[in-house]
Amino acid sequence: MTHNRPFAQVDVFSAIPYRGNPVAVILEADDLPDEEMARIANWTNLSETTFVLSPTDPSADYRLRIFTPHRELPFAGHPTLGSAAAWLDAGGRPRNEGRIVQECGAGLVDIRRGADSTAGSTETLSFRSPERLRSGPLEESFVQQIAEALHVDRSEILDHQWADNGPGWAAVRLSSAAQVLDLRPDFSAIPDAKLGVVGAHPPEHEHEYEVRAFVPGVGVAEDPVTGSLNASVAQWLIGAGLAPASYTATQGTALGRAGVITISHEDESIWVGGATTVCFRGTAFA
Repeated sequence: MTHNRPFAQVDVFSAIPYRGNPVAVILEADDLPDEEMARIANWTNLSETTFVLSPTDPSADYRLRIFTPHRELPFAGHPTLGSAAAWLDAGGRPRNEGRIVQECGAGLVDIRRGADSTAGSTETLSFRSPERLRSGPLEESFVQQIAEALHVDRSEILDHQWADNGPGWAAVRLSSAAQVLDLRPDFSAIPDAKLGVVGAHPPEHEHEYEVRAFVPGVGVAEDPVTGSLNASVAQWLIGAGLAPASYTATQGTALGRAGVITISHEDESIWVGGATTVCFRGTAFA
């Protein structure tokens, strides 16, 4: 049955509204058919559109379904934080103070509110990274294809890793943030790639790393700011001793955005956080 449902569009991972990554969130979506969710996500044409439903697990506060313009994902980072912000903004009250539990295709995901969160439109939120579904080094033939797509010599890829916590990420590390920002890739030979690229900022920089996310396989040439990728990259880099236990990364610079992602390794878990701002509130006719 078609009717008006609460709707929000939330900017994620930037303290400056409209400089992060937007997600469309439709609440009260329990009776919305799968094909209608997919059609709406294709129409919004954002990297992700989410639908908030009643949980099936009694320990969860809500259930989330996440769609790109072309397919459903079991988990994604910026939709997780943006949907939690929209749910709180619409009056959602977690079962446990300061801790939200999201049910999704990847299982239960813990989300916590930052100390500087407010009752207004802006929230600082972090999610506990789910375990990777796939890790370990990439196949050498794939690394060579990636080097060709990035227009870099194979020797310039310092490290590589499967970093898949749901979307299917592969990741490579280059020598510097400047090299990452200079990339002008061509993925025509590997059109289904979901690739993250990371490089270190110079020591005097405010943040430690620059990240870019290329996802032509889901209809998004480059994602502005990507929570799932930063989560799995942090698991890789910190686990391998290549990064400190806590750091901040920037993403979206090449697209004119100002994304900042906070990473923290605590009690054997990686927490990924950032600012969220509810930019639009209204209703969706669905």
